[in-house]
Amino acid sequence: MDWRDEGILISARRHGESAAIVELLTRAHGRHAGVVRGGAGRRLAPVLQPGARLAVDWSARLEEHLGSFRVEPLAPVPAALMADGAALATLASVAALLGATLPERDPHPDLHARTCALVEALGRAPDWPARYAAWELGLLAELGFGLDLARCALTGATDDLAFVSPQTGRAASRTAAAPWADRLLPLPAFLRDGWDAPPPASEVAAALALTGHFLDARVAPGLPRETLPAARARALDAIRRR
Repeated sequence: MDWRDEGILISARRHGESAAIVELLTRAHGRHAGVVRGGAGRRLAPVLQPGARLAVDWSARLEEHLGSFRVEPLAPVPAALMADGAALATLASVAALLGATLPERDPHPDLHARTCALVEALGRAPDWPARYAAWELGLLAELGFGLDLARCALTGATDDLAFVSPQTGRAASRTAAAPWADRLLPLPAFLRDGWDAPPPASEVAAALALTGHFLDARVAPGLPRETLPAARARALDAIRRR
C-alpha cells in the first residue's frame, strides 16, 4: 500500500534512537500517522515542527499498519508566527484539537485548506484571532456539530441575528429573543457575515466563548478524558492578554 499527498504537521514524537512518529492532517487521507526514519536527527527534526506543510509518501505492507512516511518540506512554520507568543499558543491549540477530535484516516479536505490558511495568517494578519474563531466554528461543522446561523429559529428572519441557543445551536434575532436574552449566547456578527477590518477584541472573545461552549458540550464528551485539550485554554489566555 502506498500513496502520495500533502499535509500539515500536527505532532511529532521521538521513536527509538533516530526515528519519529508524526501525525499530519493530509488533504486526501485525513489525520494520518506514520514513522519518519531519521525524523529525530539533525536534518529532519527542525523540519518536523507543528504547522509545517509537507509533501509525504506513505507506504505500508497492509493498509491498517502504521506505515512510514518519506517527507519533503513544502513550507516551514512562518517566522512571524514563531516570534509571536499568542500565535504560537494558538497553533498549539489548532494542533491539539485536530489530534484529539478528528477520526483517523477520514478525509477533511476543506478543513485541511482552512487550517493551512490559518497557519499562514497566524502572527502575520492583523485579524488572525478572528480567523481562529472562524476556524473553530468550521471544525464544529466538520465534526457534525455545525451551528445554524442562517436564520432566526423563532421567526425565520435572516437579519439582526444576535444570539444562539446554547441547547440547539440555532440563531435568534435580537427582537424575537429579547425575553430570553440572558439565557442565550451572544452571536458576534463577524462569525456570520465576515469582516473587512479586524473585529474588536470583545467580539473575538464572545466568538471563542460561543465555539468553546459547543466544543465542550458536544465534542468533549466523546474524547477519552471527556475534556478539551488544555492547549485551547492556554491559547485563549494568550489571545486575551494580547
